[in-house]
Amino acid sequence: MADAELRLALLIDADNAPASKIEPILTELARHGVANVRRAYGNWKNPHLKGWEAALHAHAIRPIQQFAYTSGKNASDMAMVIDAMDLLYGRTLDGVAIVSSDADFTPLVMRLRHDNLRVFGFGEEKTPEPFVKACSTFLYLEKLGVLDNGDTPAAKPKTAAQLRGDAALVQLLRSAVQASADESGWTHLGAVGSHVANQGSFDSRNYGYRKLSDLIEATGLFEVRRSGQAVELRELPNAPARRPRRGGSNAG
Repeated sequence: MADAELRLALLIDADNAPASKIEPILTELARHGVANVRRAYGNWKNPHLKGWEAALHAHAIRPIQQFAYTSGKNASDMAMVIDAMDLLYGRTLDGVAIVSSDADFTPLVMRLRHDNLRVFGFGEEKTPEPFVKACSTFLYLEKLGVLDNGDTPAAKPKTAAQLRGDAALVQLLRSAVQASADESGWTHLGAVGSHVANQGSFDSRNYGYRKLSDLIEATGLFEVRRSGQAVELRELPNAPARRPRRGGSNAG
């Protein structure tokens, strides 16, 4: 894999992440590199975090204790930010994985990416969009699970109507195809994937499709042709205008 040598740090906001998802998170990170730094932050005296105890030991995750100095304030957030900046200045990492549904980490993500670190985000579907969009890649925890072969399954695929009804998705895909197409309108899937990756934290699995090509084909907006391992596509011509209803009044 192209990312196999990435050196990663896994930072978990345990107050805002379920322990039940740690295995699929680690499985996903293993596709990109090795997470030798693994830390989970929280007030471990809080019974709410009891479910994390077994996960910490089983996956060699170091618990970082943070007391709630002020009611209603999350000291874990600040501790994670400080550690992330220390890791950044240590210049020993290629990427950071942040597990949280808290948008307060958005400035941190932007700072890490400014220094060319990959940022892998994991959070629940309630995660605010600014945090989602700031990450290099973001996966919703509800979509993650583990199959018998160790792979992470995609969620239930969205229908063509649902995909076409997502204006942001349609615009993203169309822009990627148009930006990389040749004079005949055809482009390679790899070029489209690169363009999409540069636009934000897109992942086809959040729409229920394991591969980008399957998602694109499912929209019904693009013509796809395959030759061996090569996949090419182009935007379909605009659908014909809807015919006027019969019985309507005629002008004049």
